[in-house]
Amino acid sequence: MEAACFSHPWSRRTLEAELQNPTAVFYAACMGGRVAGYAGLHQVLDEGYIDNVAVFPAFRRRGVAGRLVGRLCAHARQEKLQFLTLEVRESNRGALALYQKWGFTQVGRRPRFYDDPQEDALLLTRYF
Repeated sequence: MEAACFSHPWSRRTLEAELQNPTAVFYAACMGGRVAGYAGLHQVLDEGYIDNVAVFPAFRRRGVAGRLVGRLCAHARQEKLQFLTLEVRESNRGALALYQKWGFTQVGRRPRFYDDPQEDALLLTRYF
């Protein structure tokens, strides 16, 4: 899934380590008995930093990413986090629309944050 979704995918070793990280929280979405996607964040005190929202191409445009983002927001409310924040490629219009639907707003820009292709990241945050 990482290779299908990201130009610089996390390695299996990195993912395994993150699953053991006490500050990390991951959720998986399944459809028809198959993993369709996952989302993860790091929680530091009362702050949440979304690392990844990934959906296999075959399951896109079916609401999987929205359910995952909704679950991350529910986790944030449950844990009484002050905010969730993330970076997204400026050209990723689908993701931007999804995050805006969930109440995220642009609070900054990270020039040349991404490679392959090089692109700015928009910093989005939702306050609770």
